[in-house]
Order: sequence, then C-alpha cells, then structure tokens
Amino acid sequence: MGEPADLDRRIRELERDFRRAGLPNLAEGYRATEDVFTRALPVLVIVFFLNMSAALRFEFTLAQNLVAFAVAIGVMAGAFGVLNVLRGRPFLSIPRKVGVPELAAFVVLPAIPPLVYRGQIGTALLTTAESLTVLLLVYLVVGFGLLPILRWTGGRFVRQLRASLTLLVRALPLLLFFSLVTFFANEYWQMFGLAADSTFYGAVLLFAALTVLFLLVRLPGSVRDLERESDLAGVPLTRAQRTNIGLVIFVAQALQIAFVALAVWLFFMLFGSLLVNTEIRRSWMGTPGHELFTLPFIGQKLQITRELVRTAAGVASFSALYYAVAQAVDSTYRDEFVTGLTDQLRETFARRVEYLRLLDERAQAGEPTAR
Repeated sequence: MGEPADLDRRIRELERDFRRAGLPNLAEGYRATEDVFTRALPVLVIVFFLNMSAALRFEFTLAQNLVAFAVAIGVMAGAFGVLNVLRGRPFLSIPRKVGVPELAAFVVLPAIPPLVYRGQIGTALLTTAESLTVLLLVYLVVGFGLLPILRWTGGRFVRQLRASLTLLVRALPLLLFFSLVTFFANEYWQMFGLAADSTFYGAVLLFAALTVLFLLVRLPGSVRDLERESDLAGVPLTRAQRTNIGLVIFVAQALQIAFVALAVWLFFMLFGSLLVNTEIRRSWMGTPGHELFTLPFIGQKLQITRELVRTAAGVASFSALYYAVAQAVDSTYRDEFVTGLTDQLRETFARRVEYLRLLDERAQAGEPTAR
C-alpha cells in the first residue's frame, strides 16, 4: 500500500465497510469496551439519567424532588470521579473508555435511590434489570451491528426471497390446506378470538419462540457451510465472527418467515372479512364480535373485528412455524440459501482478505496495531 498513513487510512475504511455490512466483528481486536459501549456512551448517559430519576417521588414537593435528584446526581458524579482518579485521570474528566467499573456503576448506582428514599427492594431490582437489559440491547445492536444487518439484508430481501421460492411452492399446498381447515373451524375462532389478552399473546409468543428455536437449530451448520464456501485466505473465523455471521443468516431467514406470516395474515384478513359475516361469527362464538372498523368493497362494507384480527394472527403464527420447520429440514433450500448468501457476502469477504493482508504489512513495518 505504501506509506504507513495510507495503510492506516485504508484499514479504517475497511473496518467501516465491515460495520456497514453488519459484520463489525470482522475487524481484528474488536472489543466491547472500546468499540461497543464506548461508541454507545451518549445513549448510556441518557438512560443513566432517566434511571437516576427513580429518586423522584410524586408525594414530594418540587423542592424536595430537586434536592433528591441533586443528591442522586452528586452520588453518581462522585462515583465516576473516584473511577477517574483510580484510572489516573482528572476527577471530572469524561471517560474515554467504558470498562467493567463504568458498566458496574451504570447498573448499580440507579438502584440506590429507591433503596435510600423509599426502601423499595422491588423497585431497585427492577431498575437493575432495566439497566442490564439496556446493556444487552446495546451490545446486540452495536456489538453485532443489528441495525446495519437489517439494512443490509433488507436491501437484498428480494434476492434472498428468491432462494426460498422453491421451498415456498412445495410448502404452500399443505400450508394452505391446514390454514384453511383451521381458519374455518369454530373452535379456532373461540380459542383465539375469545381468549383473554394474556392467553392470546402467550400463544402467539409461544409460536414465535418455537419458530426462533427451529431457526437456531440449523444456524451452526449454516455458518459452517458458509465458511466452507467462502474464500477466507486461510484465516479461519473466530467465534465472535461466526456469531456475527450467524446473526446475519438468522435475520435473513427471519425476514423471509416474517414476510410469509404477513402475507398469510393479510390473506385471511381479506378472506375472513368477505366470507365470515355477523351471523357466522354469532353461530361460532355466540357473539357477533367487536367491530374495529369497516372497509368499502364493491357496494358493501367489510367488517374488521377484533376476533378476525386475532384468528388471522393465530393462523399466521402457525404458518410461520410451519415454514421455519420446512426451512430446517429442506436440504435443497439450505443449499440454495447458503449459496445465495455466499454470493452476496463475497465482496465483504474479499475486503477481509485485503484487510488481513494490510494488517500483516503494518505488522512487518513495525507499526503499532492499536486501532
């Protein structure tokens, strides 16, 4: 490449390309403290201040709330100041790196005000759980490039869906048969349409969990197939890089399943509004249902009821699960999907080959490897 400055600039460009492709872990030396939580520091600061507002109480006066919030912020500033001093930095300096001590303070400190001002252990535990959830989401979104993955796979959705057309054609007859049979069964309308909210959402979440499980079962094998079909310049992927690529495969397949589920839901919404009228709903469920709105259609009005929305969602959830199972057991689909994904990732892997070569050149030139 030439001059060390040119090497560093090209290496940083390639690392940015990896992040845009949703594969930030392809960058060597990718660390959570330097590349994930430090990058998300503004978000963490906002969430931290929101969690610290747990010191406020409605029964306090404005002045008392201001004092309570000021004390909480003072405790926070003092704790981070001590961390700065221990790290050899000025007391009031802004952290340049978010490490384990800062993350521990982010989780623990917001739980102190509920204990001090209210003595509520449950609220403190809930605040801690919220902080841990935020860290997990940040690590998933930033550490594994979830948003770039969604953008990358969404931009290639049509090509990815083309790989599953053969499977869809084979699965469609049996899928439609079972869907139609269940949709026109009064027990199905009673089960989904009349169920309590907790029961309905629990059933849908169960279908979704089983769908995710079937996707995860085949994920390690799909990653191995993709690694075997790709040019990696003799440098195998690390565990974190395999996990990152696995997330790309998971999102790509999940988008296909979501598309199928949405299409099935829309089909039965239209089908049900046309054929399942008030009298049929009353005979099936003992009630005409709860109308949400009506749609004009060729001189008549189609009723969209809550029970129709729920029943169509139940059929769509089952269809998504069935399609996920078909994906897991159909070898032809797996071969076509992995081949198509390999073709789409070929450019990214080619950049990785260049990236590793440039790292070797920089190491041989005696340049520091810090990024």
